[in-house]
Amino acid sequence: MEHIKAIKEDDHKAFQQVYEEYHVQIYGFILQRTKSTYVAEEVTQLTFIKFWKQREILSDRLGVNVQLFGMARQVMIDVLRKEATRFKYEGDSAETPFTDSLIDAIESKDLLQLMERDIQNMPKMRRLVFELSRKQGLSHKEIAQLFSITPKAVEQHIGKALLQLKQHLYSIML
Repeated sequence: MEHIKAIKEDDHKAFQQVYEEYHVQIYGFILQRTKSTYVAEEVTQLTFIKFWKQREILSDRLGVNVQLFGMARQVMIDVLRKEATRFKYEGDSAETPFTDSLIDAIESKDLLQLMERDIQNMPKMRRLVFELSRKQGLSHKEIAQLFSITPKAVEQHIGKALLQLKQHLYSIML
């Protein structure tokens, strides 16, 4: 967090330290997802440019890594979309479905990880009931018998879990 404060105050040394600490990690993160050294290099550079340009609005509450990787993910999606558009206009449409599906896969994977994290952060009973219902396919009656609760209680746990997930997803989409 100390780097954030310094960077917000235009400290080039602090920015250089962050760059040196995270450059390879960001590059690897993007390369792993895109399998393209060109995209990884481009996104890494653009991420650090964006990080510096947006230094005044960086959050003091979030770690440098969280903010950098969030920016990198968004920059990656933007770059892939631009590449897809470029291919479309150059008539090289064979690449476009790949790029579009890659963007969709990245967004889906990130969304699934986010939802899984939300599920793990639910109260224990709600999480267990939700997982038994949605992941194991057990009926409300079967779950009720397992925990010696009523099927109505199972329904309430699942309803609360779904509401929690929907609210979080809605807040992300805004």
